[in-house]
Amino acid sequence: MTRIIYHMCRRQEWQAAQVAGAYGGSSQDAADGFIHFSTAAQVVESAAKHRASQSGLVLLAVDADRLGGALKWEPSRGGQLFPHLYGALPPDAVVRVADLPLGADGRHVFPPLED
Repeated sequence: MTRIIYHMCRRQEWQAAQVAGAYGGSSQDAADGFIHFSTAAQVVESAAKHRASQSGLVLLAVDADRLGGALKWEPSRGGQLFPHLYGALPPDAVVRVADLPLGADGRHVFPPLED
């Protein structure tokens, strides 16, 4: 069974990664030393906490199985396990990219999510 995890980034960052052949993460990811991901159950809260009111974002749906040993599940917010990628994200691990628009209430409007 495929496990899907999610990452939010600026559309331009993702476009540049496709040209470069790898996505190294955001400036926050670089500061933390890994690329932050969330599960379907975590991503809405992550967006509200870390990307509130940011426009021009895309949501990357990633096949966690394609990331190998560089993907670690580590405790974070409230002791929940979050997926962290220690290395660059290969574009071929991304199975879907969706725009993440802001709704009238200023919160992101998510497409249907899957685990």
